Amino acid sequence: MIKLRRYLAYYKKECIIGPLCKLFEAILELLVPLVMAGIIDNGVRNGDTAYIWRMGGLLVILATVGLCSALVCQYLASKASQGVGTRLRRDLFLHINRLSHAELDKLGTPSLITRITYDTNQVQQSVAMAIRLLTRAPFIVIGSMVMAMTINLEMSIIFFIAAILIAVTLYLIMTKSIPIFEKMQKKLDKISLICRENLSGNRVIRAFSKQKNEKKRIDDSTEDLAKTSIRVSILSALLSPVTYIITNAAIILIIWFGAQNVNAGNGMLSGDIIALVNYMTQILLAMIVVANLVVLFTKASASAARLNEVFETQPSVCESTTENIEISESESTPKIEFDNVNFTYGTGDDELEDISFKIKRGQTVGLIGGTGCGKSTLVNLIPRFYDATQGTVSVDGRNVKDYPFLQLRSQIGIVPQQSILFKGTIRDNITYGIENVSEEQLQEVVKAANLTDLIESLPKGLDTMVGEHGGKLVVGNAGEKRRGVEYREKFFHKKPSFVENSTDLLLLV
Repeated sequence: MIKLRRYLAYYKKECIIGPLCKLFEAILELLVPLVMAGIIDNGVRNGDTAYIWRMGGLLVILATVGLCSALVCQYLASKASQGVGTRLRRDLFLHINRLSHAELDKLGTPSLITRITYDTNQVQQSVAMAIRLLTRAPFIVIGSMVMAMTINLEMSIIFFIAAILIAVTLYLIMTKSIPIFEKMQKKLDKISLICRENLSGNRVIRAFSKQKNEKKRIDDSTEDLAKTSIRVSILSALLSPVTYIITNAAIILIIWFGAQNVNAGNGMLSGDIIALVNYMTQILLAMIVVANLVVLFTKASASAARLNEVFETQPSVCESTTENIEISESESTPKIEFDNVNFTYGTGDDELEDISFKIKRGQTVGLIGGTGCGKSTLVNLIPRFYDATQGTVSVDGRNVKDYPFLQLRSQIGIVPQQSILFKGTIRDNITYGIENVSEEQLQEVVKAANLTDLIESLPKGLDTMVGEHGGKLVVGNAGEKRRGVEYREKFFHKKPSFVENSTDLLLLV
């Protein structure tokens, strides 16, 4: 979590003023038992109604000022935590987008989604709680002990013993719970993976009638998570009864010995006993808050470690320059060249081995092979989604490693086997990533892809929304999506394009 502290630097004011406001509220809270003791010993005992009204008014003032301080702290904590969460998500998203395919494959999409959402929320929540309670809770514990000492030094021994017993109880429960919390997060990743696979592959699952198998997978995973959660719940359930037993025992001792002191006339009054009982209750509540903070910070620490893992992951494919390079326009220069190229995903076996070929301008080349033979891998080496393990891949006579990403990838159009529609209009999807597209060009693509009748049948035409809830364009017409993408590349890129199928790959150069 230490590496994420840089995000708090943007909110130094909130991180300083917020806890100070909470400390001020805690000081006022510590004064309340003394005021109540004064009301009992001086007001009620002596029948001084005016004194009771004055002290009652003081209690109202203390409550009002304390409320204002708490509200200011709440605002500052919310501002800081939301700001940290926003910056963290943004930087995390940008960093993930800089990673190459190899790192994305290693981390896994479900895990990355969990880190951007759940783990970031845990860190964000910990920031808010740290500002609001991290200084307040320990201050209440220590302050209550000090105030008890000012009332009666001998009676304060009960406070020290009770506080130590409660602290030991919290320590024992937390040391058992922390490892379980870490396991829970890993199991959440597994559930996220299963859900993603089922949502993206639901057609395949239904086609093979494997719903029961997938139901068993999710049932087993959720049951495993539930068992782990129950273990934590059982341990956490011990916290309240044990601490209450200790606190109530301490209160009984305070009342017992306090009453003896009152009867003996040793300087203690009834109000003092009430104040001591209130301070003991404050210690109990503060200790429970501390325990909850320990749980929260434990989860946040594990989440922060997972976020740091992403930030520490550096892309294996990096651009050597951001400036465009000069390329050869000579007809004799191969448009694409592979020279003794080998590639492996790190599993030990080469996906591609000793691949060499040249493709001239204007050529159309087809690669035919079964699923998994390396057609997609070969294409991914050209725009540098991956780097060749050995050998050289060249475009226009220059090593692809010499190009900045923008210049290299702007020359290449790819039509994947599975076309993706982004949430937005049909127009947005056709012109995605391309500027200054005329209406004539747009209509030319629509006509060439044989989508004219389909688009004209839609109420809003090209401005019809597609994507997550995009109607029939999303649900069943993969061919229509694919034609749109294919002709988009053909008309807009006017550069080498790669049309990928399950068993063949067409290179249009």
